[in-house]
Amino acid sequence: MDNERQKKLLNKVFDGFEGKLTSSKWAKIAKCSKDTAIRDINDLIGKNILKKEEAGGRSTNYELK
Repeated sequence: MDNERQKKLLNKVFDGFEGKLTSSKWAKIAKCSKDTAIRDINDLIGKNILKKEEAGGRSTNYELK
């Protein structure tokens, strides 16, 4: 993985991220746009690192696979 934002956020998740991981929280923590956060997350889903939790729509959140 060559994306520093992804490394930073995955480290937070491994260290016991409190609450649900959403694209909005990703964007805030990584200091990037929500669109960039979604691209990062989708990339990690494609690499089988993250997965979407069951609830979808506006309440979509993600967890380690």
